[in-house]
Amino acid sequence: MWNFYIVSTAVISAVLAVVLVKLLDRLRRKDAESEARSILERAERDAENRRKESELEAKETVLLYKTEAERELSKLRDESRERERLLDRRQETIEQQGDHLRKQERMVESNQRRLTERMGDTNRRNEELGKLLDKQRQTLHELSGLSREEATERLLEMLDRELIQETGAVIAKHEKRIADVCDVKAREALLVSLQRYAAAHTAEHTTSTVDIPNDEMKGRIIGREGRNIRSFEKATGVDVIIDDTPGVVIVSGFDPVRREVARLSLNKLIADGRIHPSRIEEVVTETQGQIEQLIQKQGEEASQESEIHGLHSRVIHMLGRLHFRTSYSQNVLRHSIEVAYLTGMLAETIGLDGTVGRRCGLLHDIGKAADHDLEGGHPKIGADLLKRHGESPEVVHAALGHHDEIVTEYPYTMLVATADACSASRPGARRETLERYIKRMEELESIAKGFNGVEQAFAIQAGRELRVIASAKQTDDGAASKIAREIAKAFEEQLTYPGEIKVTVVREARFTELAR
Repeated sequence: MWNFYIVSTAVISAVLAVVLVKLLDRLRRKDAESEARSILERAERDAENRRKESELEAKETVLLYKTEAERELSKLRDESRERERLLDRRQETIEQQGDHLRKQERMVESNQRRLTERMGDTNRRNEELGKLLDKQRQTLHELSGLSREEATERLLEMLDRELIQETGAVIAKHEKRIADVCDVKAREALLVSLQRYAAAHTAEHTTSTVDIPNDEMKGRIIGREGRNIRSFEKATGVDVIIDDTPGVVIVSGFDPVRREVARLSLNKLIADGRIHPSRIEEVVTETQGQIEQLIQKQGEEASQESEIHGLHSRVIHMLGRLHFRTSYSQNVLRHSIEVAYLTGMLAETIGLDGTVGRRCGLLHDIGKAADHDLEGGHPKIGADLLKRHGESPEVVHAALGHHDEIVTEYPYTMLVATADACSASRPGARRETLERYIKRMEELESIAKGFNGVEQAFAIQAGRELRVIASAKQTDDGAASKIAREIAKAFEEQLTYPGEIKVTVVREARFTELAR
């Protein structure tokens, strides 16, 4: 019984084990099938996704190719339409030219017919006129009773009187034409001379102020009971003005050389620190010697710069004194050198001696070096000085008459007067500070740069000319001409200036390549 139970249990266990194994195997198969199906489904989804992506990529590629093809086709269509428009315009131009040529041919044919008719009419009239003249000549002989020779003589007398009247009218006409030509030539000579010589734009002012380190120095300059300032004024011949203005002492005097001596001497005394009467006299004497050397040097340099030789030493000294003289803020020595060059170039232009012209121009204001010491105007003082030191009549007369106060006897006097007026009235010469002059040059350039198509603008010839660089891409010849006219009109409306300003517009195309 126990054995049966054991055997039964074993059999049942074996059966259960077999059933369990089969069940597990079935479960594993189901899991494997499920996993296989899942794998297949994922594979199918991946394949489907990849297929869709491929289709999208293919569609995008097709669209890209299609867009590119449409763009190319549109470009070709535009080019084709542009060519068609060009061809149409050319065809219209050719047709218009053909119509114009046909009209001209008809006009030529018509003119030829009219000319032929007029020639025939003229020939007939000439024949009738010849016959009529012969008849009138016979009638005239019969009525007057004059012979052929007598009639010829009277006719020649009548023609002679008429010819004299016509000759007078022709001479008057040619005189007017010659006067106009002379005016044009004179302007050209003047402009060429001004353009050949461009001097410094402005002149410096001769200062009459001295800077001091502190207000204590004012008391040392005055000295005990004013002895230092009295000694200084006595030694230099100027007035020293010491007021409440901080850091400045004013030196006042009519003689520019004395004022310069006083200014330099005072600067030396302030730098040295020893200010007493004996030291003041020593420093002033030393400074006077230096100024005299500077005056002589300035006169010699001016004569060499102007290429004028053989001047008397006194004349050279007076010429150097002009370095310290200003007229309407213009340095008289630089003004004289400029007038010398302009006069020389004008003289050479009209066939005169350029050296004599430069000599007249350099010495025309020599009287300003002594007009503080002598009575009379600087033209008379200068003429007397030059005459005493052996200068030629042309030079003396130029100094005396360059302000048109006397009758002009020499052409150089008129040239000097012209050059003097040009030097005094040119932009930047007088009544302008350096800052104002630079500002006006910048205004000229800024006004020009405000126009469309202008790349660069440069004020040259001391403001007498503006050179404008126009863009070759944005402008053509007609536009460049319009820009020049508009810039000149803008200057007239917005600026105030002496003389005239020439506006030159330059238009060019540049091409650059590199050779490697």
